[in-house]
Amino acid sequence: MNNFKKRNFVSAVVLFLVSSILFGCSAEQAGNNDVAESAPEPVEESKQNTVAMIDEQRINNADSEPGNWLAHGRNYEEHRFSPLTEINRETIGQLGLAWFKDMGTNRTLEATPIVVDGIMYLSSAWSKVYAIDAVTGEEIWFYDPKVPGAWARKSCCDVVNRGVAVYKGRVYVGSLDGFLIALDAATGEEVWRTDTLIDRSRDYTITGAPRAANGKVYIGNGGAERGVRGYASAFDAETGELVWRFYTVPGDPSKPFEHPEMELAAETWKGGEWWKIGGGGTVWNSIVYDPDFNHIYLGVGNGSPWTRAIRSPGGGDNLFLSSIVALDADSGKMKWYYQTTPGDNWDYTATQDMVLADLEVDGVDRKVLLQAPKNGFFYVLDRSNGELLRAHKYVNSTWATHVDMETGRPVENPEVDYIKEAHWILPGPIGGHNWQAMSYDKKTGLMYLPAMEVALSYGMDEEWEKTGSYEFTPNGLNVGIEVGRILEVVANAKGTPPKPKGILKAFNPLTGEQVWGVEQLHYWNGGVLATEGGLVFQGTALGEFNAHDIDTGETLWSFNAYTAFLAPPVSYQIDGVQYVALMAGTGGAELWTGDTGNLASLKYGNFGKLLVFKLDGKAELPPPTIIDRTIPEQPEISATEEELEQGYLLYHDVCSLCHGIGVRSGGVVKDLRLLTKDKHAMFKDIVLEGVLESIGMASFDDLLDEKDVENIQAYIVARANEDREAAAQNQSSEAGE
Repeated sequence: MNNFKKRNFVSAVVLFLVSSILFGCSAEQAGNNDVAESAPEPVEESKQNTVAMIDEQRINNADSEPGNWLAHGRNYEEHRFSPLTEINRETIGQLGLAWFKDMGTNRTLEATPIVVDGIMYLSSAWSKVYAIDAVTGEEIWFYDPKVPGAWARKSCCDVVNRGVAVYKGRVYVGSLDGFLIALDAATGEEVWRTDTLIDRSRDYTITGAPRAANGKVYIGNGGAERGVRGYASAFDAETGELVWRFYTVPGDPSKPFEHPEMELAAETWKGGEWWKIGGGGTVWNSIVYDPDFNHIYLGVGNGSPWTRAIRSPGGGDNLFLSSIVALDADSGKMKWYYQTTPGDNWDYTATQDMVLADLEVDGVDRKVLLQAPKNGFFYVLDRSNGELLRAHKYVNSTWATHVDMETGRPVENPEVDYIKEAHWILPGPIGGHNWQAMSYDKKTGLMYLPAMEVALSYGMDEEWEKTGSYEFTPNGLNVGIEVGRILEVVANAKGTPPKPKGILKAFNPLTGEQVWGVEQLHYWNGGVLATEGGLVFQGTALGEFNAHDIDTGETLWSFNAYTAFLAPPVSYQIDGVQYVALMAGTGGAELWTGDTGNLASLKYGNFGKLLVFKLDGKAELPPPTIIDRTIPEQPEISATEEELEQGYLLYHDVCSLCHGIGVRSGGVVKDLRLLTKDKHAMFKDIVLEGVLESIGMASFDDLLDEKDVENIQAYIVARANEDREAAAQNQSSEAGE
């Protein structure tokens, strides 16, 4: 059996396991008292001062107006728990679709809608923003920041946006290409636009939702896998001027430190030249304002590259990677930090949701911060000083045995060190929990959590293994583990991976007890909303929007949307009628998984929708059409085994993040096995000339030459023919039965 056939045999055997190899999205940040790199465009006076007049007082007192959803997590505590009760365990059977809106995209939808006084504000793919009548679904205004299509190449995990902030008559959104934009809430007109990026030559993005408080708007950036340096910024909400910037990892140590915290951090990076690679530590998702202490909490991401042996070969904790950092909200000065994964080696970001709560811990009333980051441990911290109070495993984690409560450090398992030998490790980079929202019930102290158990076979970059050196790839992935030969790494990794699964669970952060758990057929599911009506809502990868009993997890109601979910639900009430709303449309880190599992996006397509439900709702979705995924006849392309081998390596290095391992897409970005002969005739023009740049497929002429493209195309055709022949054999076998 030749090498190419061997590899494709391996591909068929391990493809389901390869679905675990996922990149969690990443983001970036900044440092105190910096001067703005570029002044915002001129400020235009708002034409309407009565619409969306949200301030700190309203958000702090969100429970007094439960009909609104005023902020990303509903209130500053970000519990994502609705006090509304009209939709409850007794009435749930009457829940029906009130209305829906076609979002006009097949890209990933991840936003949390904000609902203020009858108007819903939300973002879509490509950072587009809508104001919608929350009762009728009528569009009030629409804003398109006109992100260049080529910017899609810079994004780890699709052209996503997780939402807007609404504050004092304005709507704030971060655009994928790095701008923070203020819109008039009444008209959608742009008031100001400011550049958040410190270096436009690097692959920075913004995918997270901004937060607004104290007259400021707080935002991070993404791009750690692409080789950037992390930071978070505070901008004046009225003018767009930079107020402060906090860098999360040190820059070139031969240059002055931007702020004192970087001097502290630099002592924990030893050897290497991480600043040339970027360092990572992006703040791409969770930023939480705490009015009790006037803190801003930053959830900091992974290193760049992932492997510490490359970025910091002399060891060290590499502050402030994978950390929760508390800053003074007005000055940006650090108050405390807690590092969840010192010397992060696995893409274990701490960018996941943070929840603020009041809990009695060991007989003492504490104001705490709760987080379930990727690494599989659930943390309870005293948010006045960062003291670790609890650290329980919430999923099976093999990289560490436990967290030492005396030192606050995880105890790593030396048996799964992948520096010298590839190992299967739990969690993989998709994490035990990713950005998908969790919901907290302060009455019971339980967290309702979309958890996952998905392993990865980690193995070091082949060039580093051979030479001990690592070459940074501008405009490419820089993770430090082997991507080009990923199928061999998967096949030869030490250990046996468990079957990937998702689990919706009710979890007690203080005791570590799982009160109940609902195992799901696929792991990549949506965010969670719990309500006073005794319900927990969640959308799934199978396209089902479910309501579970809050006490038992029993599924009480289900709606088939024919489109998979990632975004979290919200609930609001207008004129005495309670609504539940969420976006449908999957993708994100799932872009790399391939066609595994009974995914709705594969069966029906990923047609994004905003769905709004109420009791006795009578609207109906159009009947879906099952997609014909028959692989067409391929063009005749001759290639040697060596050329196919080169095509295989280049495809997985350059193309697989979007188009899937083994040329098997997850249903969002084009499955290249399904290319017709006329598209194959355009292949070089697409890849090298960028003729499809407007829809996100920019030119790759900076990474590939004409011969490279020929080899990649030959590999794609070979893979398509292999799967086409396998499908024909299966049909023949079934007919024989």
